[in-house]
Amino acid sequence: MRFRGILRVLGLLICVFSVTLLPPAAVALYFGDGGGTAFMLAFAISLVIGFFVWYPNRSIHTDLKVRDGFLLTVLFWTVLGMVGVMPLWFAEELPLSFTDAVFESFSGLTTTGATVIQGIETLPHSLLFYRQQLQWLGGMGIIVLAVAIMPMLGIGGMQLYRAEIPGPQKDTKMTPRIADTAKHLWYIYVALTATCAFAYYLAGMNWFDAIGHAFSTIAVGGFSTYDASMGYFDSSTINTICVVFLLLSSINFALHYAAATNHSIMNYLRDPEVRAFLGIQAVLVFLVFATVLVHKEFADTGTAFNQAMFQAVSISTTAGFATTDFAAWPLFLPIMLIFASFIGGCASSTAGGLKVVRVVLLFRQGVRELNRLVHPAGVYSVKLGNRVLPQRVVEAVWGFFAAYALVFVVIMVGLLATGLDDITAFSATAACLNNLGPGLGDVAANYATIPDTAKWLLVAAMLFGRLEVFTILVLLTPTFWRS
Repeated sequence: MRFRGILRVLGLLICVFSVTLLPPAAVALYFGDGGGTAFMLAFAISLVIGFFVWYPNRSIHTDLKVRDGFLLTVLFWTVLGMVGVMPLWFAEELPLSFTDAVFESFSGLTTTGATVIQGIETLPHSLLFYRQQLQWLGGMGIIVLAVAIMPMLGIGGMQLYRAEIPGPQKDTKMTPRIADTAKHLWYIYVALTATCAFAYYLAGMNWFDAIGHAFSTIAVGGFSTYDASMGYFDSSTINTICVVFLLLSSINFALHYAAATNHSIMNYLRDPEVRAFLGIQAVLVFLVFATVLVHKEFADTGTAFNQAMFQAVSISTTAGFATTDFAAWPLFLPIMLIFASFIGGCASSTAGGLKVVRVVLLFRQGVRELNRLVHPAGVYSVKLGNRVLPQRVVEAVWGFFAAYALVFVVIMVGLLATGLDDITAFSATAACLNNLGPGLGDVAANYATIPDTAKWLLVAAMLFGRLEVFTILVLLTPTFWRS
């Protein structure tokens, strides 16, 4: 293990992240809200920390191996989350305990969207902007951003990219050089954000709210500048814009790149994961719409459809925006939507969950086993589209599912041990592991009232979900640490 090389990179990355504390300080200056002091203090401290981590190791130039990439990824997200705590903890306008500040920071950076803050709209503009920016940076992965500038620092990025990018096929690159791949990802990400912000503005938001909600929409995060979330605007047009961009952000970004370079949407139509994703969304919207219509939850059919479409897409893509209290909806809807968040979005998107491609492969592997029971001598393969997948890929998906389930059970049992009831423990674990945000029971509105021990467990769940379980679990194996 190249520990000094890892520390050199980590120090540089902390310095890069410290620069992201300056835009909220500029917002504080523009609005005169008095919140700039916390950000400037956090900037100075994080810059000093980064410098002293980097400086003793500045002369260490070595290529990172795969193991180094895993360790650096986990360290980076953990350290970055703790650096992100400082403005929240220092701000006099936001009296958070250290635990609550940690929870809020990791929730933002991992795009979970769970919050412990009540009275969000009373906060200074700088803090509101910072929360939204945290999600935007975490959405594509700050490491991918760092990989885009690593060539200037003399650091190769493929090992980081492999550890960070979500999905079962991590070696797929859009361009031959990893730095070019990261840059193209960010071009698409920024373009989607700018388009989304402009659409929100045209629909009636002011520029501050439009930019802030575009940040969390494209990140599939769910933070809002209001307690009532998207419900504050009470606009079917804004709801529809949000749904469109949530769907776009939940599709594999490599397909966006292909569509932009080939000037064609055929790649979307041919991709089996996208077809499955849109099919799942259509079924969820129909089920929610039919149920709320029968139970007369809304005054007219148009409102019922708009609300059903918004909540179904928001929860199932793991965004967690709200226009109404979906936990109070009739029959099976709340639990069904929580389970839908386990599927999440497509691989290499900003959405959380297991990812659609994995769920599709699990289903097809199940069908194959049923066919083998009927015809033991038959030869059946698992296909994705027209492509037969190697058995190694199928085994990896099953391994991932088993690890995901194990982490879920351990964290849920831990939450039960802190005194939470069954529904709260189940939904809180699902909401944080899937990077969803809102849950049921005591965490339907926010997470302020649950015990501190439970919050720390859920922070761990957010990290497991954001780094897709294996990236962290691999550090716990003895084999990883053997030379």
